[in-house]
Parts: sequence; structure tokens; C-alpha cells
Amino acid sequence: MGGSFSLGKIFGIEVRLHFTWFIIFLLVTVSLSWQIFPLYYSWKPWTYWVVGIVTSLLFFASVLAHELAHSLVGRVNGVPIKSITLFIFGGIAQMTKEATKASAELKMAAAGPACSLAIGGIFALLWMLTQGIIEPLAAMAFYLAQINVILAAFNLIPGFPLDGGRVFRSLMWHFTGNYKRSTRIATWLGQGVAYAFILGGVLMMFFLGEWLSGLWIAFIGWFLQSAASASYRQAEWREALRGLTASQVMASNFMIVPSNITVNQLVWGYVLPTGHHIFLVTDEGRFKGILTLHNIKTVPQSDWDMTQVEKIMVPADQLKVASPNQDALSVMEQMDENDINQMPVVDEGRVIGLITHDNLIRFLRTRAELGM
Repeated sequence: MGGSFSLGKIFGIEVRLHFTWFIIFLLVTVSLSWQIFPLYYSWKPWTYWVVGIVTSLLFFASVLAHELAHSLVGRVNGVPIKSITLFIFGGIAQMTKEATKASAELKMAAAGPACSLAIGGIFALLWMLTQGIIEPLAAMAFYLAQINVILAAFNLIPGFPLDGGRVFRSLMWHFTGNYKRSTRIATWLGQGVAYAFILGGVLMMFFLGEWLSGLWIAFIGWFLQSAASASYRQAEWREALRGLTASQVMASNFMIVPSNITVNQLVWGYVLPTGHHIFLVTDEGRFKGILTLHNIKTVPQSDWDMTQVEKIMVPADQLKVASPNQDALSVMEQMDENDINQMPVVDEGRVIGLITHDNLIRFLRTRAELGM
């Protein structure tokens, strides 16, 4: 997800924070410290803000735990998780491939809500032990118990791609054996839930005068509708790649350059005349490496005449490459897992094609337009 930065890794999974997280963090903190806690409790002014900030941080820690539960269960069931991003609507785990069995998806989808319910139970117990003794701690525990139960309940709404929608798809997949049909029905249900949220939000604004709450609910509905459509599109693309090989989806109009030319010769002889941004470097037909505009920009223009391409290219032994008969879906998953945008197709040391995210999408869209 763009606009995010890394906080580090937990259990080998990168945790990222999107800039929109600060918006919701501020809203939750202000709401707790300025409205909710002062309405029910009589504390010193600074206490409201300390408890509000700590409660907000623990709430987002609960969201992170929810996503980690998905991720760890997914990893055990053969679904690698690349990263978790916290953003305005909570958290999202980035999978590099989908579950291959209905049982794996069911366990993975159910793990998040189960974790939230468990956390809610822990905070409920803390509330019972501290009420009447340490009021600020009891207030914080009461709120966190409620919000974690609400988080679990919201995610169990049977609207794809919410956890409940994934549970629904996994059950349909199990009983019908048809992954594509199950995904399509789960997506329709998800879009129906999304439109219900939008309609409910609009009705709240115009008939109840709840403009802020109504707008927020409608906005959540819009997000769910967009997420459902995007998830279904990705699922369709993955299904379309099944049974195809790298040689069938690769591009053949790639540019080849020798390793001994200078950067100046490359720019004026290849980059500017052709408009290509990716170049495969070969010597006597043997694949040596790959070069992009990013590599060129690392060299000052004053050194272009003295720097050869082989000095700035990424060598072949440091690259992920595909074989012609490799499954196309596994190529895409490998690109996602390693966060790379292009992968050469190499046969017996000779490059025969290039696969990029862009050409994969064009290939799939063309197939769809042809009804294939």
C-alpha cells in the first residue's frame, strides 16, 4: 500500500503504518479524551488525555493482533504473508498467494475474529478486576473490551472481502468444489452489504440528521464495495493464469543491449530513440543481467562516457528468473513475494522473454475482451 512506512518485523512479517492511520488515531483519541471519558468520569484534565492516548494505542495494537492471527494461521497453512499495514479502516495483510484449500482459508479467516474476541474477553476480565479500584484502568479496559467485540462482529459480516465473507466463500468452496463460482457469489454478497452501508449512511444523514455518523458509514460502504470489486478482479486474474506457462504470457518485444557499451551510448542509442525503460544485457546470446532507468540515474551525467553498462546492471546471478515451462501463476506470486516488477524468462542461459506486471495485466485484459 502506497504512502506507508515500515515499523519493523514481527514473527518475520513486516508491519507498516499508512499515513491515514494518524487521522483515525487522532479522531479516536480526541473522541475518548474530550467526549466519552469526560461524559462518564470525573478526572483531572490531563488524565483524560493520557488514558485516551493509551487506549487508542492499545486499540490499534488489538487490530495488529487481529491481522497477525490471520497471518500466522495463514503461514502455517501454506499462505505466505508479506506485510501488514495499519490504515484508516484498521489493518490489512498482504498475501503473496491465495489459499489452495477451502479448509486453509476457513482457518485463516476465522483466526482474526477469534483473536479479537479473546482480546475482548481479557479486557473484560481486567475491567471486572479493576472497577471501583483503579477507575482510569477500568474505564480503558471496558472500552477496549467493547471495541474488540465490535471489531470481531463487524469482520464476521458475510460480505467479501471481510473475514465473514471469506468464511462464507470457504464454506461454499468446500461444499461445491468450485472456487471461482464461490468467489463470485461471495463478491455479490459483499457488494450487497456495501450498498446497504451506503444506503444506511445516506438515510441517517437525511432522515435522522446524523451527518457525521451517516457520512462515515457511507464511506465504509464505499470502501467495502471497492475492496470487493478489487478482490474479485484479482481472484479472476489468478484463475485466468492457471494452466498457462511463462512462455505464453511473456513479452517478446524486449530490448537487448551488450554489456560493454557506455551509459551515454545506452541513453542516446537505445533509451531515447525507443522509449524503453527496461533492458536485458547479453553477451554473445548469454544472459548477463538487467538494467532499468533507476540504475542509469545512479550515475552522474558527467560519468556517462566512462561508465559501462556492466558496472551498473543487476547481474543475472542476483535476479529471480523464470523458465519457459514454469506455471505463470507461480511467476506472478514469486514477483509479489519478492516485490519485483519484472522477471526475465531464461532457457539454457539465453533470455527468450520478459514478464512484467504491466504486460501480465494487458495479457489478462486482452484475454477477457476476447472471451477466453
